[in-house]
Amino acid sequence: MLHGFINLVDKSILMKVTLLVFILISLELSVGAQEKQIDYTEAFKLIDVWLDAQRDYDHVPGMSVIAVNDQEVMWSGAYGMANLEDQVKATPSTLYSICSISKLFTSVAIMKLYDQGKLRLDDEIDDLLPWYDLKQKYPDSWPITIRTLLTHSSGLPRESNHPYWTGPDHPFPEADSVKSELHNQETLYPSSIYWQYSNLGMSLLGQVVEELSGMPYEDYIRTQILDPLEMKDTRTFLPENLYGNGLAIGYSALDRDGLREKVKLFQAKGIAAAAGYSSNVSDLGKFASWQFRLLDSTSGEILKPSTLKQMYNVHWIDPDGNNTWGFGFGIVKVPDGERMVGHSGHCPGYNTLFSMIPSKKRAYAVFTNAQNTRRSTYVRGMHALLEKYKQEVSREPGNEKAPKLDEYTGYYSMLPWQHEIYMASWNNKLLMLNLPADNPAESMLELKYISKDLFRRVRGDGEPGEAFEFERDKNGKIYRIKRHNNYFQRIVNK
Repeated sequence: MLHGFINLVDKSILMKVTLLVFILISLELSVGAQEKQIDYTEAFKLIDVWLDAQRDYDHVPGMSVIAVNDQEVMWSGAYGMANLEDQVKATPSTLYSICSISKLFTSVAIMKLYDQGKLRLDDEIDDLLPWYDLKQKYPDSWPITIRTLLTHSSGLPRESNHPYWTGPDHPFPEADSVKSELHNQETLYPSSIYWQYSNLGMSLLGQVVEELSGMPYEDYIRTQILDPLEMKDTRTFLPENLYGNGLAIGYSALDRDGLREKVKLFQAKGIAAAAGYSSNVSDLGKFASWQFRLLDSTSGEILKPSTLKQMYNVHWIDPDGNNTWGFGFGIVKVPDGERMVGHSGHCPGYNTLFSMIPSKKRAYAVFTNAQNTRRSTYVRGMHALLEKYKQEVSREPGNEKAPKLDEYTGYYSMLPWQHEIYMASWNNKLLMLNLPADNPAESMLELKYISKDLFRRVRGDGEPGEAFEFERDKNGKIYRIKRHNNYFQRIVNK
């Protein structure tokens, strides 16, 4: 009897524990679902305003942008002109030279050959390419291997023996000319000692792809990577027939008059594996989503999941600590401590950036058709604004007493002291953002609703600061702000 009673109690406890576990799991899934269902509309509205202003104040002709969350495009946008002369607007479908982002596709191709057992990471370059005859200046150097080429630690010079970064013609060599000039070059450093970014090294990896696959480089990339991912707008060259329409025209760095010159169209030819590709942000979104799928998979898709994860790991840190590289991927830390992987591109007339945060399955691409644009600032600003919005929506209810904020939002002039400000609706709050702003998430001021048309700035310690009084014209429309007894006029043509 006692034994049966104990069994009954044990079963009762087990059922209660099981029910509790079920409830906790359900709550966790519910919280996760709520996080995924965050409406980022307000955040992307502010990102749109901010990027539009940054492009104008940085004098960037055209810009295309995308933000990806796992398998979904969160948002994409475009600003300015793909072609200034013919006034062709930039769109998310506009093609750009992506320059060194090309290296990521070459690196994926190499690692696919690795997965297939056709090469090892410590295979030496002169064993894989029988014609390789670049002089090793340092007799005691470690060998130049696939591993050192992927991490830019091979000691090879940065470029082939040709002046292809010299304008206005940018005379890129054919592959045979790259090969024929190797014997006239020598190593810059011993292998595995210093980091030296090398377009020559990555171009040689393109030759390894041809040698081991038995296919032309461009055919291998197309059939093994681009076609499976349905990246129909990505090419290993710049499509000349689309130049000025589908393909953005490139422009120079700013001169002293704040102007940019049109740059001649180029083809990277024998340097294509390092710098020759064209693409758009939509296709790079597909490239990011493939990687996020693979991270969660137990089976391969182009690469093995473990291989991609290895590519993200740090395999080289320069002695000065300033360069951290995986296999093909640059690796940096963002301010919140997360690891960001990706690559930038810098070619005649174009600056681009592709960045992913694998732990968050978040990716960004920013393409611009000009030199010396601040694409890293744009990516970091977007990411910081989205993270800030997510945190505030998750933790703060907002000001429930505030009225509908739409009539207060918009642009206001602060000339001659500053450029302009933008009043934004943000999680049932009113925020003020100075434009331009390199760190928009840190530059915003929160305004607390007091009464009709009256707000007060929220200080860093949470206490109320000065008043912001919105004044209306005779038709009841807000036309200016009073702050410290001075006025900011509303800009009505934006």
